Formats: sequence, structure tokens, C-alpha cells
Amino acid sequence: MITLIQRVNWAQVRIKDTVYAEIGTGLLAFIGIEEPDTQANADGLLQKILSYRVFSDLDNKMNLSIRDVEGGLLLVSQFTLVASTEKGLRPSFSSAKPPVEAEKLYDYLVEQAINKYDLVSSGQFAADMLVTLENDGPVTFILKA
Repeated sequence: MITLIQRVNWAQVRIKDTVYAEIGTGLLAFIGIEEPDTQANADGLLQKILSYRVFSDLDNKMNLSIRDVEGGLLLVSQFTLVASTEKGLRPSFSSAKPPVEAEKLYDYLVEQAINKYDLVSSGQFAADMLVTLENDGPVTFILKA
């Protein structure tokens, strides 16, 4: 699994002109699911997201996690993260987990996040979503599990 996390002042997902999910200060995490990924990968990735220190402490150093600042977590599925872009001018998605299996794993990740952390929102798997955000910093990292 791969995730692109962004520290945000706010983020919102809209589906068909309706606000589907939103958070204030926190992390927006785009989630890509590859063929070999399992629930163990999802568990490891979630632990990393919840513990990754990307928020500033009193000395303005990135020493605080989302848990420490009690920020929101917005999970959004994004299969394009697993694209192979090394060859040619068109991405290949051959490493992506098939949609039915990927949706089950994404739902598992969201369920585990809700069980482990209080401030979780999520997009809708495979929906045409409009994601709006204000990146704080900007601070953006790619995490793998």
C-alpha cells in the first residue's frame, strides 16, 4: 500500500455537488492499493499514518503526530498512486489490486481507522470525487507499507 499524506488546515470531499466528508486541521491521506497488499499492510500503514510526526511542536519542529494534535484524518482511495510511470507517456495500472478486492481492503482500512481514532472521515471508493484542501506548509509525504 502507498499513501500520499498532506498536512492540511482543512480538506473536503464532494460527490455530485454534495459535501460527502470534511475535516479541519489534520491529515488528508490518499490511499493506493497494490496487488500484493493485505490487511497486514493496511494495519501497518494506518499505524504509520497515526504516528507519523508531521505537526510542529512549541519549538516549531515536526515532532507531533495527528494523535498529539487531535487532528482530523480524511482517507481517500486513489488508484492512480500505484501507477507505473517509468515507460512511455501513459501510466500503467497493472500493479493495482482488482477493484472488488481493493474496495474490501480500503473498507477494512477505514473501519480500522475508525476503531483506533475518533476523528476519521473518508471518501467513497471508486466515486468521482472532487477533493479540495488547503495544504499547510506545504507538507506532503509518501508512505509505504
